Amino acid sequence: MTVLKGEGVSKGVVFGKVRFFHRNSAAVEKRTVTDIEAETKRFEDARAAAVTQLANLYVKTRNELGEENSLLFQIHQMMLEDVDYGNSITDKITNEKVCAEYAVQETSKEFAEMFSQMDDEYMRGRAADVKDVSARVIAILTGKETGGLTGSAPCVLAADDLAPSETAQLDKAQVLAFITAEGSYNAHTAIFARTMGIPAVIGLKDQLASELEGKEVIVDGSTGCVYLDADKATRQAMNEKHQSEEARKRLLSLYRGRPTATKSGHHIDLCANIGNPKDMAAVLENDAEGIGLFRSEFLYLESSDYPTEEEQFQAYKAVAEKMNGKRVVIRTLDIGADKQADYFHLPKEANPAMGMRAIRICLTRPEIFKTQLRALYRASAYGKIAIMFPMITSVEEVQQCKQIAAQVRGELTQEGIPFSSSVELGIMIETPAAAVISDDLAKEVDFFSVGTNDLTQYTLACDRQNQDIARFCNTHHKAILRLIRMSAENAHKAGIWIGICGELGADESLTRTFVDMSIDELSVTPTSILGLRAAISEIE
Repeated sequence: MTVLKGEGVSKGVVFGKVRFFHRNSAAVEKRTVTDIEAETKRFEDARAAAVTQLANLYVKTRNELGEENSLLFQIHQMMLEDVDYGNSITDKITNEKVCAEYAVQETSKEFAEMFSQMDDEYMRGRAADVKDVSARVIAILTGKETGGLTGSAPCVLAADDLAPSETAQLDKAQVLAFITAEGSYNAHTAIFARTMGIPAVIGLKDQLASELEGKEVIVDGSTGCVYLDADKATRQAMNEKHQSEEARKRLLSLYRGRPTATKSGHHIDLCANIGNPKDMAAVLENDAEGIGLFRSEFLYLESSDYPTEEEQFQAYKAVAEKMNGKRVVIRTLDIGADKQADYFHLPKEANPAMGMRAIRICLTRPEIFKTQLRALYRASAYGKIAIMFPMITSVEEVQQCKQIAAQVRGELTQEGIPFSSSVELGIMIETPAAAVISDDLAKEVDFFSVGTNDLTQYTLACDRQNQDIARFCNTHHKAILRLIRMSAENAHKAGIWIGICGELGADESLTRTFVDMSIDELSVTPTSILGLRAAISEIE
């Protein structure tokens, strides 16, 4: 028996045969062309087809994996439509009289090299995206598929790593598990695997050799072990573990309809994170006690222009009504960094994760902010809505938000438009600054919600999308837990509630810690709710 050891990033045990993901890396020849106009049109047609493919991928991924996982394909569309990218290709066709696919290939190399040399980790990550979108255009121009799986039987999918577009296009019925040579816990393949409930092991490096093709293996996504030629005792142990996990899934269904409380009766609100009203089916199916984070930016990212007050009102109203009196916390606009909408005309920044984003856009463009707040307050007449401001770093920012909210309430009152008089206003604790001054901030708001994803990133100075530094991004770091505890203590001293809406909220190894901190609410992906409810019920 041989044991391959990697990092488990999605739980589960499966038995299956290995099949490698094969890419058709079409060799691009440098051909001279004489009809420049025709060749340019050929490129533009291929680019348009690629944009259409990505739009379809966005919809498919959003429906299967949720809004947050699908946003990357909008970024890819914007890359294809980037003026500099397009001009570079057409200039090569015109000036060098080369075929479109060669011009795309050379531009891809130049742009990828440019991104890879940048100081900012986020921008360096865009090098892979340029290669991905360029490969799509070249495949269309050459008439060759980009690659995939051969055969139809379900398998353990092996690859060096998978681009987001490759993962999203897979037939999920064919994939029993993912095993990859590269990757990180926060890479798209790992995120997609967790969302789909497919076991995954990454970081196998040179252990993942081509000789494994067709071999029978056992994948344990919780320990990161892949067993080759497993002996009888190991097969029996893994089969028992698999059966135990399946039994646990059936057991979790018994927690539907139960309150979320510890053995001693301490109650915690267990809510859901959503990115679109279409996610409501999963929220209701998994028995969430509310919505702890509704990411409103989907309205802006799905639109070619600023969404109107009426469009926003209808979306917020629909979710509020479906929750039937349960609290719905709606985060105001969080555009910027990796979530871009062309019509905002945001400046290109060397470090966008720390640039013009979220509340900074709202306070510098109050007309956009007021439109959203009007829609939110109008929807509050149809359910229990709370409003949450992201990326807060100072008391002054909160006071400005409250002043604009007061103006909106005054206008609605004058116009005779109904709204609730008890809408809670809260902030996200996702910067170290907010946690450190949480005693002052708590006096200004009705609640806190800790965004652990960004709090981790900013506290540890680690870009969580950067695979190269994944080992330094310790989500359990003492500094992060101290900042959360400090925020919780200051919230309760001021008499307000505090929740956690980042990925750590679903980390069952920290559940007891959060209970000890007296966290009032945990908001997680809908599929994590029943398992977390079961875990909380076992705490003394």
